[in-house]
Amino acid sequence: MLNLTTFTPWQLFCDAGIIFGLLLIGKLCRAKIKAIQSLFIPPSLIAGVLALAFGPNGLGWLPLSNNLGTYSAILIAVVFAALPLASPTLKMKEIGSKLGPMWAYSQFGMFFQWAAIGLIGILVLTPLFGVAEPFGIMCPVGFYGGHGTAAAMATEFGSGFPEEAARSLGMTTATVGVVLGVIFGVMIIKIATRGHQTNYVTDFAELPNELRSGLIPEEKRDGLGQATVSSISIDHYAMHLGIVIFAAYCGYLLSDVLLKGTLKVSGVPVFLTAYVVGMIFKVLLDATKASRFVEQRTISSISGTSTDLLVTCGVGAINLKVVTDNWLPLVVLLVIGILVTVFMCFYFARKLYRQDWFEKAIFAWGWWTGTMAIGIALLRIVDPKNESHALDNYAMAFLPCAPIEILLIWSVPVAYKGGWLLWLCVGYLVLSLLILLLAKLLGWWIPSSELKASKKA
Repeated sequence: MLNLTTFTPWQLFCDAGIIFGLLLIGKLCRAKIKAIQSLFIPPSLIAGVLALAFGPNGLGWLPLSNNLGTYSAILIAVVFAALPLASPTLKMKEIGSKLGPMWAYSQFGMFFQWAAIGLIGILVLTPLFGVAEPFGIMCPVGFYGGHGTAAAMATEFGSGFPEEAARSLGMTTATVGVVLGVIFGVMIIKIATRGHQTNYVTDFAELPNELRSGLIPEEKRDGLGQATVSSISIDHYAMHLGIVIFAAYCGYLLSDVLLKGTLKVSGVPVFLTAYVVGMIFKVLLDATKASRFVEQRTISSISGTSTDLLVTCGVGAINLKVVTDNWLPLVVLLVIGILVTVFMCFYFARKLYRQDWFEKAIFAWGWWTGTMAIGIALLRIVDPKNESHALDNYAMAFLPCAPIEILLIWSVPVAYKGGWLLWLCVGYLVLSLLILLLAKLLGWWIPSSELKASKKA
């Protein structure tokens, strides 16, 4: 019997064995159960629900450690380190045309969700239910920020909004956001496929059986890539796995050791620095022409494996024990939060993306209601081969957004303690509108006449 209070390499081995076992069970469920096929639920999501139900945050029947959340953070770094290595080389003009709308959409969504829901909380929920002013803004803290942001921000509000209350509310909105993000996300996908809004999957009723069950018949199978090195020197997969893992590790050193430890710059996520390192590796490989020996499909396979594990660990790490005494204003807040997020995700995606708008919007929906793991899971349903390159584009567009997000998280408790939280929310709302104005001036905003013409075509 393992001692779950002491983490050892054997505990890591057992965690991996259980997680992979749950993935196999999820795959069996997807292959055999029609209801799961009709909802297009990925095996990784099934595995995550099983880990949540029977793991340490549920019934406690599975001897998993309490490190699923840490595994998720590591796997996100691996996924984003692999993205540049699996992407083709783009010209600067092509990069600018693709990333401009993605940046506008991401930065607008960040400001608008925090500002709109925060203002509703201050102007409606506080006078109606007598809750503290930051009550409303704790919804985007849980939705956009997630459990980590909720835990970090809870200690900063002071006596006016006690740490226990802030943490409970933030954790609750983060947990509910994950659950609703999955349920509503699958429902939205079903409606979109019926309305032919998706580009890489068709209507559920017309999908071939292999897309429903996930089992590919022999005549439709394709290769996973070509070996670029001789196995007598090093295994092909081992070399590619080494490139990706080493890039992610360098990203960790850059974020945690150099920025946080030496330069005392905290708040830069490892997945972001891992992506930067991956881009540096990509540039070096292209410059030295060593990229001829890096097989993109193998890198994509490593990224896909990491994504499956990420989704399983991310869902399994949800804390379902979080409760709050303010159930009525919380329900009202969550309803408002869902409506605001639906509006900003899908209306503005249609106005800013000329290609693959739904695929990018459904990823944003998962990300802005729960976690990046949920966004990736929903994206894989509608874009199983990452043909839209939504993740690639998002990762690059997030680079200028990251420091703004850190500033936003820091500014909320500071504004509350200073008595100007209302004006901060107004300021962020103005910034979100200015971003839309900039998008119009730069030609990123799609006019209604063009949308109507595309629908007729």
